[in-house]
Amino acid sequence: MSASALARRAGLDATSFNPSKRFGPGEPPRPRWPSTESLTRILEVTGVSLGDFATLAHDAPERLATIPLLGMAQAGQDGFFDDAGLPIGEGWEQTELPRPSDSLLSLRINGDSMAPLYREGDRVIVDREASDVRRGDRVVVRTVGGETLAKEVSSLTAKAVTLSSVNPAYPPRAVPRADIVWMGRILWVSQ
Repeated sequence: MSASALARRAGLDATSFNPSKRFGPGEPPRPRWPSTESLTRILEVTGVSLGDFATLAHDAPERLATIPLLGMAQAGQDGFFDDAGLPIGEGWEQTELPRPSDSLLSLRINGDSMAPLYREGDRVIVDREASDVRRGDRVVVRTVGGETLAKEVSSLTAKAVTLSSVNPAYPPRAVPRADIVWMGRILWVSQ
């Protein structure tokens, strides 16, 4: 929908959002912002909340979900946990949690090829757009043949990716890169 059509649908003048009306007189020209009444009308006809609009406008500060991070050696010292075992005090870094995006998906583990690391029924969060997959990363690979494999990358070449299982009963498998639809890094697992 054009800006003019949107303005008309909201009961405003069709030229309300024209570029010529976005700046007022003066040197340098000062930005002119729509009134809160105009903004409210636009949000009502589009069915968008003010919070969603702010996110779309990239004006809302991105608040990443984080959890406390502390080294194992430090975690053994006093002053980092309260009586209930919850993190307190100074010295904690933060670990970012994955933000919802179209590249993330959750899968349930079937089989025992990654046991005891991943067990039958565990859920993993996978980032299908992880472009910097390296040797040693645990990944999910979707093949042209329709297979979905949870494995560890044991080697990467320009032509193939060798995938290994944690369970020694399953041999490593070389998959030609041409046969890979996508390969995503496992970011998190429920146990």
